[in-house]
Amino acid sequence: MDLQFVYDLLGENAWSYIGATFVVLWFIVWLYRDSLEIEELTEKYVFVTGCDSGFGNLLCKKLDRKGFRVLAGCLTEKGADDLKRAAGPYLKTVLLDVASQDSIEKAMEWTKKEVGDKGLWGIVNNAGRSLPMGPSEWMRVEDFHSTLKVNMNGVIGMTMTFLPLIKKARGRIVNVASVLGRVAANGGGYCISKFAVESFSDCLRRDINYFGINVCIIEPGFFKTAVTSLDPLERELHRLWNQLTPEVQASYGDKYLDKYIKVQRFIMNAVCDTDLSKVTGCMEHALTAAYPRTRYSPGWDAKLLWIPLSYMPACVVDIGLRLVLPRPSKSV
Repeated sequence: MDLQFVYDLLGENAWSYIGATFVVLWFIVWLYRDSLEIEELTEKYVFVTGCDSGFGNLLCKKLDRKGFRVLAGCLTEKGADDLKRAAGPYLKTVLLDVASQDSIEKAMEWTKKEVGDKGLWGIVNNAGRSLPMGPSEWMRVEDFHSTLKVNMNGVIGMTMTFLPLIKKARGRIVNVASVLGRVAANGGGYCISKFAVESFSDCLRRDINYFGINVCIIEPGFFKTAVTSLDPLERELHRLWNQLTPEVQASYGDKYLDKYIKVQRFIMNAVCDTDLSKVTGCMEHALTAAYPRTRYSPGWDAKLLWIPLSYMPACVVDIGLRLVLPRPSKSV
């Protein structure tokens, strides 16, 4: 069969048909490759941080049911006890504060005894905090640092400390970033820290992929967790407002705080998804897939709003935020 016969058969749109066929075949191969899973899950250890509640707590229960040997880092004794009662006998907990390198080192020594010569198949850097969050001018330097210690330094500290165990198992590093690590939509340390997680993960992936280690980034949209709970967010906004000087308060105006809170309530109620399994499903895939993806973006808002916005010119995002957020009374 020569090319001329193909052209005569398909007509003048031959290249379009050939291109479409190639795209369909590529997509089928990608779906098949994406569905392949690793074996011997019951022999693999996974360490998850931030397991008191939210994504980390749900992920530990899912991995435990799947047969993994789960090592859960919890910030509080209550969180650790509650998780142990809800899981099987192979899930173990350890108290961990990722903002403290001493706490990380202790967790590493404990983990080393647990995994023995098998190494650590996966680490999920899930622990994080969002507060304080608000207009940048309202922050003090220590407000930035308190978030960066957990979300940025904690991820780096955990990863670099546990890397020898992961290297031994040729395992996975799963770092939880955010769509706000692509679009900086508000002030404070949260967006800064998530941009840092994205960059750190990209650099790390390119440096250590030679050793058979996969680095995956989870970029969730807005979900209903402790991080997006309105009461703490609003308490922090009031605290930030009250610590401002009278001159700064006057530049924003007496009604600015109330307007800002109303906008925040509207956005959170409209956008936040209640189905946390969309995020933990991505985490699980990153740990169990034979060929994990580099990035996962769970949530309809991530796919339809934030990710497309991240590719737009900066002026588009600037205009959008100006239309949504209140205007200070003494703006020019």
